[in-house]
Amino acid sequence: MEKIRNRGWQVVSAGLGINLALGILYTWSIFKLEIKESIQAGDGRFNWDIASLNDPFAVCCLMFTLAMLAAGRLQDKVNPRLTAIFGGLLTGAGLLATSQSTILANWILGFGVLTGLGLGFGYASATPPAIKWFPASKTGMIAGIVVAGFGLASVYIAPLANFLIARFGISNAMMIFGVAFLVVVCGLALLLVNPPEGYKPVDKEPKKVTTLRPVIKTEDFPPSEVIKTKTFYKLWFMFFVGSGAGLIIIGSVAGMAKQSLGNMAWIVVALLAIGNASGRVVAGILSDKIGRTKTLFTMLSFQGVIITALIFIGESQAFLLVLAATLIGFNYGTNLSLFPSATKDCFGLKNFGANYGLVFSAWGIGGFIFPRISQMIVAQTGSPEAAYIMAAFLLFLSAGMTFFTRAPRSLREKAKIIGHLEPGQLYHGYFIYQPGFVSETGANAVAAQAKSSSAVVKRIPRLFGKRNGSARKTG
Repeated sequence: MEKIRNRGWQVVSAGLGINLALGILYTWSIFKLEIKESIQAGDGRFNWDIASLNDPFAVCCLMFTLAMLAAGRLQDKVNPRLTAIFGGLLTGAGLLATSQSTILANWILGFGVLTGLGLGFGYASATPPAIKWFPASKTGMIAGIVVAGFGLASVYIAPLANFLIARFGISNAMMIFGVAFLVVVCGLALLLVNPPEGYKPVDKEPKKVTTLRPVIKTEDFPPSEVIKTKTFYKLWFMFFVGSGAGLIIIGSVAGMAKQSLGNMAWIVVALLAIGNASGRVVAGILSDKIGRTKTLFTMLSFQGVIITALIFIGESQAFLLVLAATLIGFNYGTNLSLFPSATKDCFGLKNFGANYGLVFSAWGIGGFIFPRISQMIVAQTGSPEAAYIMAAFLLFLSAGMTFFTRAPRSLREKAKIIGHLEPGQLYHGYFIYQPGFVSETGANAVAAQAKSSSAVVKRIPRLFGKRNGSARKTG
């Protein structure tokens, strides 16, 4: 049999590079600040309503999500390479379209719709193929590395955007980004490839219990079954809150830092990006070691504490503002490695792309709702404090939900688990007589004899539907 070349790190590197381009989304506060100053100056370039400042960003997040739903399934069924190329073409087209106008509707169409769809198709193509090349014990780490690029992008895009806007104007800056990212994403997409059929990565480090619920064998749930589980909706709500709360800050951080740092406000954006990227890697590795539940609880709780602290930090307190932005970026970033890992834990790898697309819809809807509400609160009250209080409350609620979230078990998976139990063990009221078979009768009364019994129950009514079981003797 021909030895299969492991292209895992090639795919990880390509996915990281793609996300380093697509992370322009997190630089929105730089563009937003330039637009806001134009509106306030009345120079005629941007005649927008202040309350609508976040609309292109919010629509972009929503379109990102819608694309993920389709792209996740497409890369599972076709291949990640073509899906990513399509994403690169849409991203470039959206930024180029945005560069041709200063009208709000055109920015919503270009940056919001086209770029948002492109980001979704590109992002959906990067993580699934990378995870498939590596064993389960490295799921969190690999997911964290790949998605770290998306968070880290602002480290270079923020100062570059600041430079390009100052030198060439915002329209030309968007044009440059459009051409550059189209070429980069489409080029790196050629390196994305799924493992061949039947490929099984060797796990040199046996996996410890790290899932939301310890299972012996993960069931591969199709999307149609995923949406019928309580686990899906719990994960969805936690992701909705964790991402939405973080995006409130990400979409406004440059404006928050303007008073204390002036034209150097981009530094806060870059530091938030460093926190965002490092949070993805650290949380991924940590969750592989101590489990998703503990990691999710810790990160959601800490994010709530930091957002609460923002209420007491003034715009002139540069050091505290920078520190808070970095920590919020870190905690927000953890969501983007923990939830894909949790999705794989709970619903299996076979349909991971499509299933994570469903879970990821929480990110887009959170990104659409939270920044929009926040901007409306600021427009009405002149302060974001009410938005921070709302976000913090929901974060603490989500943190508590982690302890009530368990991986679902289908009827088929229960049967698989039973096959790993030993004679004499009890499982959910069933007694094991031989490996792989159980009986509801005589559980405790025949415990001593059962370990050596040759009785086999061929049918298991409660597990396999309505068929009646019958026992026979063997040996």
